[in-house]
Amino acid sequence: MTADCCAPGVTTPTDETTDEVASRWWRDSGILIPLVSGIAFLTGLLLDWASFHAVALVAYWVGLLLGAYTFLPGAIGTLVVRRKVGIALLMTISAIGAVILGHVQEASALAFLYSIAEALEDRAMGRARGSLRALLKLVPDTATVLLDTIPTEIPARELSVGQILVVRAGERIATDGIVRTGQSRLDTSAITGESIPLEVGPGDAVSAGAINSAGVLEIETTADGTENSLTTIVTLVEQAQAEQGERARLADRIARPLVPGVMILAALVGILGALLTGDPETWITRALVVLVAASPCALAIAVPVTVVSAIGAASTFGVIVKSGAAFEQLGTVRHLAADKTGTLTRNQPAVTGVLSREGFTEDEILAFAAALEQYSTHPLATAITSAAENRPIAVDVSEEVGRGVTGTVDGHRVAVGSPRWIRPGPFTAEVAAMEAAGHTVVLVTRESTLIGAIGVRDELRPEAPKVVETLRRQGISVSMLTGDNRRTAHALGTIAGISDVHAELRPEDKARLVAKLATRTPTAMIGDGINDAPALASASVGIAMGVSGSDAAIESADVAFVGHDLHLLPHALRHARRGRMIMNQNIALSLLIIIVLLPLAITGVLGLAAVVLVHELAEVIVIANGLRAGLSRRKQVEQPTTHFTHSTKIPLSP
Repeated sequence: MTADCCAPGVTTPTDETTDEVASRWWRDSGILIPLVSGIAFLTGLLLDWASFHAVALVAYWVGLLLGAYTFLPGAIGTLVVRRKVGIALLMTISAIGAVILGHVQEASALAFLYSIAEALEDRAMGRARGSLRALLKLVPDTATVLLDTIPTEIPARELSVGQILVVRAGERIATDGIVRTGQSRLDTSAITGESIPLEVGPGDAVSAGAINSAGVLEIETTADGTENSLTTIVTLVEQAQAEQGERARLADRIARPLVPGVMILAALVGILGALLTGDPETWITRALVVLVAASPCALAIAVPVTVVSAIGAASTFGVIVKSGAAFEQLGTVRHLAADKTGTLTRNQPAVTGVLSREGFTEDEILAFAAALEQYSTHPLATAITSAAENRPIAVDVSEEVGRGVTGTVDGHRVAVGSPRWIRPGPFTAEVAAMEAAGHTVVLVTRESTLIGAIGVRDELRPEAPKVVETLRRQGISVSMLTGDNRRTAHALGTIAGISDVHAELRPEDKARLVAKLATRTPTAMIGDGINDAPALASASVGIAMGVSGSDAAIESADVAFVGHDLHLLPHALRHARRGRMIMNQNIALSLLIIIVLLPLAITGVLGLAAVVLVHELAEVIVIANGLRAGLSRRKQVEQPTTHFTHSTKIPLSP
């Protein structure tokens, strides 16, 4: 809400009490006072109809005073303390003028309608913020920690770094940490929006608010009970809701000069009309009507209520937007530049295929390779050792960087290396096919005889092809950016449905390319938020994926995805585009109301009560329309993962 334009005099509920007030409106004085004002006004109308005019006048005065109480102190405070004129001041002048001219009924109607519209506005803003504050309720009030090996229950807010947290099946995790013992599945849907349970075990990081579905976990805390990923997310989104975007600033630029402009216009209407017609009462009345007709209250609230509602809703399905400006910019995106590793792919290289000569099984090939690779620091070594069921003891192991590893396994001299070091021989065609499909191939020899080949690839996320297709249907083109080799990049790009692939890029190359794309069309860059920081900063909108309130990621990006599900991309872009459309609708409606009412007020076609009614109804419509930006349902789409699973037995002479 734009405080200078529409600040009411009644204090709104704090964020901590928003949810309570939302469910118990009868305890909210901001709603009760305008309602009683309305009851008094309606009572006055009934008494007038029954010809009890004196008693009706008392009812009108009660309605007027109660309604004016909600905005008169704010109007005076804004004028005296800030030396600014706001819409509340226009309403105050109109009400006082109506009373002076003897139109107490119209003044009472104005006070009631304006106060109830402002109350609904405050309640709408509180409701939009309340969905965000509800995230904090995901953290339990108490937590069980091990104190001298004894499980002890303490308040969750007293948790500190380094404690051992015991989380039983069905309980929520009270703060961030790392699993030390236990295996389980975590329900993170309330935090990340991902419906598929997350498998966790020793060494895995877990976030506050996740539900332990099975078993008992012992977790070493990495954050305090009051400063964890959930509290960070809430803080970031609250800051974002307070910041204004392009359309909010546009609305302000129109509304702020319009207020004094309306006062000048009203004065001219009253003075010139009185001088030219000799009927000062009629023209002063019309001047008061002009004050109401041209007041930009709906315009002032048109964008803020939409932004607050939309950003709060986005946070509930795992999308954290840094500012209102970023949200608006997200709604303009027509091109997406996506980093490959860790974004389109899982960043977890895995064995995708094994070739073996006759007389050897796939398990034996993996066992020989794992025996040596367990001593290697190469990124592919982890994939091979993880895939092997058995890892024999290896001795005399040595590694040649860029080539491979050699050693002795079960008395046999074994070598594991790339096709550039070990000739693929009879596997040449199969190795070429695997490499063309984006796999990195490792060859295995025993006593200098080739016995097998292992394909390793960082697989695409299963949802990637479907997401790219969905983005294309939304009119958003996609590019892949990676530092990987061209062959692997193009192979994965083909599987994902991305034809515009840029490979072998350094971070500065990515930044230059994204900046170039952004000059042509609004471009979003999605990456890990750290390695891709230059590119994220160069984009129209930078999106960091898979963070839980990471300061480094948030600083380099405008938007952050709490989870790793790529389905968030089309959903977030659709959500932002819809929010931007609603902002435009609200601005257009607000301006249209002023344009239509102003001539009707000047010519006397509409009186004060009618103009007030239309004006405040328009504000209610704008508020309701803005709240629609907070209505968003996420669609989950599953896509099977594509793996290279070719396995061939090739006879070789010894």
